[in-house]
Amino acid sequence: MKTYPPWRALTLVVLLLFASLVDASAKTVRVLAIGNSFSDNATRYLDKIATAAGDTLVIERKQFGSATLEQHWAKVTRFEADPTAKEGRYADGRSLKEALLAQPWDLVTIQQYSRKSHDPKTYEPWARQLHDYIKRHAPQAQVVLHQTWEYRADDPQFHGHAKPGDPTTPDAMYAGLTQAYAACAQALGIKVIPVGDAFHLAAQDPAFGFRPLAQQPAPDIKELPAQPHALHVGWHWGKRPDGSRTLGYDGHHANLAGEYLGGCVWYEFIFGRDVRENTFVPRDLDPEFARFLRGIAHRAVEGVKTNGFGPRRP
Repeated sequence: MKTYPPWRALTLVVLLLFASLVDASAKTVRVLAIGNSFSDNATRYLDKIATAAGDTLVIERKQFGSATLEQHWAKVTRFEADPTAKEGRYADGRSLKEALLAQPWDLVTIQQYSRKSHDPKTYEPWARQLHDYIKRHAPQAQVVLHQTWEYRADDPQFHGHAKPGDPTTPDAMYAGLTQAYAACAQALGIKVIPVGDAFHLAAQDPAFGFRPLAQQPAPDIKELPAQPHALHVGWHWGKRPDGSRTLGYDGHHANLAGEYLGGCVWYEFIFGRDVRENTFVPRDLDPEFARFLRGIAHRAVEGVKTNGFGPRRP
């Protein structure tokens, strides 16, 4: 019988113990995100962030462009009235009910359309109806609100193009949406994923906050203007019908950095791990800026006192 030195046996025991600790700490979380392009933005890198930490994310999205809470509920009522109706289904052909029954979801998120996010009257009764419908068909799932974010400081809405009743500054938009999400969460007894808080914290930072251009670029420029530390798409090249490029602007949707920030917030909120220690950084994102964004995400989640799905432990 072959024998091994004592040190080799001890090494094997230590390695096995370490492996078991790693496996025990790894988590698998199933998320169903009900939203629009903003939920798509915020979860773009979530799976990669989770994988870098040894965790597993299963995610499905039920979304369409500019979708409101009311419109998602309209799909539910259309499906319940006529399961064969196309209007009651999403682009993948499934209804919300079918999606809810497809997996043992741990977390189901809902959100408001960003243009209406500041107005609490646009949340009810549809947020509650969706919440109750989710709990009926996925009773094991936690329902949470995904807090959307303010538009970029140089967005036309904040420079003379706001509709009556709409916020006219980023701070006003943030204040409105924060209050509306908080009121909805309190009424439903659920938590909020604080992505909007993170965007606002980052924008206020004296070193890494985005600063708008002194003047709008000319439409015939040859190169895009520098937009350091931007979290929104901003100035970008679009295409005309003939294929030629044209200068475009988007102050609403997240760019790569904003998507990374959103993913970091979602990760720490869901998995309860300090995202500052995460090693994943998108290839085209400056590592120093990425480190700053992870710190901002951590501050935002700490601000709502969450640890996974429950209160943060002392």
